[in-house]
Formats: sequence, C-alpha cells, structure tokens
Amino acid sequence: MKTFLNKLHTPTWLFVLLSVVFILRIPSFFEPYSYGDEMIYLTLGEAIRRGIPLYSGIHDNKPPLLYITAAIAGSLFWFKAILAIWHLLTVFLFWKLTEALFPKNKVAQVIATTIFALLTTLPLLEGNIANAELFMIGPTILAFLILLTLKPIFKNIFFGGVLFSVSALFKIPAAFDLPAIVFLWLATTKLTVKNIKQMSGNTLILILGFAAPITLTIVWYFLRGAFGEYLVAAYLQNFGYLSSWRPDDVQKSFLVKNAPLLLRSGVVFVGFLILFWKRKRLSKEFIFATSWLLLSLFAVTLSERPYPHYLIQSAPAISILLSILFSYKNKEQVLAIIPLTLAFFVPYYFNFWRYPILPYYVRFYELATNKIDKSEYFSTFGGQVPRNYKIAEFIVTSTKKEDKVFIWGDASPIYALSRRFPPIKYVADYHIKDFSNKDEVMNAILSDMPIVIVILPGSDSFPELETFLRDNYGLTQAIEGAQVWRLLSPGVRALISF
Repeated sequence: MKTFLNKLHTPTWLFVLLSVVFILRIPSFFEPYSYGDEMIYLTLGEAIRRGIPLYSGIHDNKPPLLYITAAIAGSLFWFKAILAIWHLLTVFLFWKLTEALFPKNKVAQVIATTIFALLTTLPLLEGNIANAELFMIGPTILAFLILLTLKPIFKNIFFGGVLFSVSALFKIPAAFDLPAIVFLWLATTKLTVKNIKQMSGNTLILILGFAAPITLTIVWYFLRGAFGEYLVAAYLQNFGYLSSWRPDDVQKSFLVKNAPLLLRSGVVFVGFLILFWKRKRLSKEFIFATSWLLLSLFAVTLSERPYPHYLIQSAPAISILLSILFSYKNKEQVLAIIPLTLAFFVPYYFNFWRYPILPYYVRFYELATNKIDKSEYFSTFGGQVPRNYKIAEFIVTSTKKEDKVFIWGDASPIYALSRRFPPIKYVADYHIKDFSNKDEVMNAILSDMPIVIVILPGSDSFPELETFLRDNYGLTQAIEGAQVWRLLSPGVRALISF
C-alpha cells in the first residue's frame, strides 16, 4: 500500500503546474453556447438523455463516447468541468509517462510536462474547447504508460489495447497512435526467432484488446437496429474527410487525388526505416517519441483541414522531443531538431488556424471586473451569440419539451440551448448539405410539422420552405434578422408535393 501511495505522490512543482492549469481553465466555465462542435455534442448528448437513438435517430460522424460524455454532463458548464478534471488527470498521467521515459532526468520531466500542459490548455490549439482530442489523448497516454512500465503479460497488453480502443471511440484518428508501441518493440528487441514470435503474439493480443470495445459497440448498435447507420456515420463517413479540403480534386484519378496522402504515408515509412536502421545508436525515448510524432502527424493531416485542435494529438510527442532538445547534452539534442522541424512545418504548410491567447483572458478579466456585462462578453464570441440566446428563449417559452422545431442555418447552438430537436436527424446545416438534401428536409417537415421554424440571416436560399411557411405558418417575430415562424394550426398537415 505504501509503495502504491508513493507512486501517486505528486511533487510540489507538479502540484503548482496542475493548479495553474486549473486556473487557466476557469474562463472556459463561463463561455457561452457558441462553438459549433460543442453544440453538436451537447445536442446529441441531450438526445441520449431523451432516449433518441444515436445515428439512426440523430446524426454526427464520431463514435459514441464523446456524446455519452456530453449526455452525462447535461450542460455546457458541466461539460467543461468534466473536461477540466479529465485534463488534470491526463497531465498527471503524462508526467508519469515522462518518469518512465526519463527516470534519471527530472529536468526533462518538468520541461515535457509543462509544455504538454500548456499546449493542451491554452486557446492557441483550442485547449479550452471540449473536443475529442483532449479526451482521447488521456487513454492513449495511459496505454503507453502501462505497456512501457508493466510486465508484458496478457492482461497488461490486452488492457493497453482496450485503452487505445477507448481513445478511438472518442475519435477514430486516435487509432494511428497504436503502431508506435509495436514499432518500439520491433526497434528495441533483439531479432531472434523466439523474440519475433513473442513480439508477434504480443501484437496480436494488443490488436485483440483494441478490437474488443469497438466490437461491443457494433454488437450494441446491431441489436438496436442501427448497425448500418453506426457503421457509416462513425467509421465509413470519416473516409470522406480524406482530402475533403480539396473538393476540386473529386473528379481526378485515385493516384492524382490521393497523391498528398500517399506522399505523407511515404514520409512516415521512410522515417520508420531510418529509425530502425539507426536504432542501436538511438535511445528508447527518442525512438518512441519520434515514431509517435510521425504517426500522430499523419492522423492530424488526414483530412487536410486546418482546425488547430487536431494538433493536440501530436502535443505529447512534441513535448517529449522538446524536452530532449532542451535538457539533453548529447547528439540526440541535435537530432530532435529533425522531427520537431517536421512538427512545426505541418501547421505552417497546411495553414492551420491559430487562436490568440491574451485576448481570451483579457475579455474574461473584463467580465470578472464588471468592465463589460454578460451580453457584451457573449458578443465577443460572435455577434450571433446573443441572437441565438434570444431565439432559444422564445422557443423554450413557446413550445413544449417534446415539440419539434426546425432551424434553417447555423442551427446547432439553438438546438443545444433550447433542448429541442428537429424532425430530421441532422442538427448541423453542413450535415444537411453533405448527407441529405432539401427534398428530404421538406418531406420530414411535412410528416412531422415543427411548431416553430426559424430562418437565420445568411442561410442558403430555400424557396420550397419559404412557400410552405407562407401557407402554414405565421411570422411571429424578427429577432436580429432571424425570422421566427409559428405553426398556425398544429392539427393541419399541408398537402404539398415537391
């Protein structure tokens, strides 16, 4: 018991760091309902609480754990609070990982953990947002910690695979981190027939552990009659993200269209070859961090989309390599520059967005000191935020909990705020554009006429809906350019063919 407590002992510097991380997260507890992804997660979480089946009854294109977490939270504040606790545990686990990698180098532990904590907390990479990346890196780090520190017996390896699977059930790209441990085994094991057989067996156990939770979710949704929708939404539709930032390439041949992806695969392959070739001259921690970085950068750039929270997946490996750069006094200090150059080149080449850090905290300070009021503060997150709150308030006060509403435009914040659902399973406008069409929307509205329909300013033209509204709804309010229509006679179903 004493040994176990010693393992959980937190040094003073780490306690201070964790305290700073928590303080830096306080402004996130006061953010409005505004960030699109969070709004989708909360809406699907509310759907789970209401018994609406995921994927068949309501749609998004991630595995279920993020929506289940949002369902447990029940509100944006508690979603952020769960993230804060989860992240503090993740930072602690990362420190334990650095202890395993740098057992005699306290400076390296401090540098790596501090860099990791800041990269995953500050708004620069959207560390303040409850995105999948911040949830999935925790189980991944714990998996590596178990596989690097415990005996390579069945239960430890299998549980490591389960943890990788948990990460992937938050977001599929997490699966690309798993091969890093397999490559480390390959690079640090003497290649005898016996060792190769043992390593192959361990890899199989790891894969079985990884497959187990995912298989259980497949069985679960199969038994609930949503196997096809789950398979497509959580897994197959993600392939549509590959190179989706280059829509003009759709008509090109496979090789031409996927040339950038194949090139990046080649970079990973060559990187692994070099690491394996020079493995006897490199330390275990350098091989591990570099292979992890190569794989995570490949996952980060799969879609070529410039969302900064994608880079959080690479933050652990970057932090370890930076600690080697700043704390080592050997050739690996210089060699670390090579993978780190790649790590900094990727966001530059793909023009990843960056969010300013200081203004985020300054505007919260102004709110906390009453220099600006709540409405002004909310407006700093986008001029549409106060409008969305007013629309949601109208919906809540004029409809029942079970009533359907429909918002044409950037709908997810209003659905999340009002806790109401549309007659279709899509709660984001881009989901309708990508996976549905206007005819399907109109058919759904006709079969389950919403009590309230809102047309947001700047939304795409929808002549069929406009005609339908004039015949069946009355314009109740105009809220900052948004048209709020209410059903004139709920018992009447308009017979309109499109």
